[in-house]
Amino acid sequence: MFGVRGSGDTSGYGRLVVPVLAQGTSDRPYGSYFDSIADELTRTLAAADTAFDDAIESAVVFRGEMTLHVRREHLLQVATHLRNEPALRFEMCLGVNGVHYPQNTGRELHASYPLLSITHNRRVRLEVSVPESDPHIPSLVGIYPTNDWHERETYDFFGIQFDGHPSLTRIQMPDDWIGHPQRKDYPLGGIPVEYKGASIPPPDQRREYN
Repeated sequence: MFGVRGSGDTSGYGRLVVPVLAQGTSDRPYGSYFDSIADELTRTLAAADTAFDDAIESAVVFRGEMTLHVRREHLLQVATHLRNEPALRFEMCLGVNGVHYPQNTGRELHASYPLLSITHNRRVRLEVSVPESDPHIPSLVGIYPTNDWHERETYDFFGIQFDGHPSLTRIQMPDDWIGHPQRKDYPLGGIPVEYKGASIPPPDQRREYN
């Protein structure tokens, strides 16, 4: 349909692969307000007998944004401190985004949580990585109730199981749908689409227009 040749895929995707290079751990000082976030989180975790390095795999500052890569067993603890501590006060979680890195063996599925402090006008991102073979992450609905539908959508499209979610069911795909459509290994096409009585064949069955 878009002139792609040789792959059998007429969706326009053409099996293009763009390599993504992960950013390594940033060194101190981080700059901006990021050092104060790390310092305060270190203090509050220590008060709960948890070392910062035990809870946080790495802190990455890239393009003016800070990402804390959190070990999943410490996610609830870290999120609670970020929300409750007066010097942090990240009162709002803007949802959860799923990411699939099929080449990242043992860490194929990522969940990314952008947090906003309305009190201090600051932002930080939490990220948790899990293997496809064990895609379980604790639900943050008990800490950030607005994550309810966001976690359902990420489960629906990526297959991440949010343990403790009050009703982890599909939210956009039919309940009997097989697979998770936003994983990179999910096949393109193959499903006909209907528009007011007209049936559009799946991409791999459409004719070419050249």
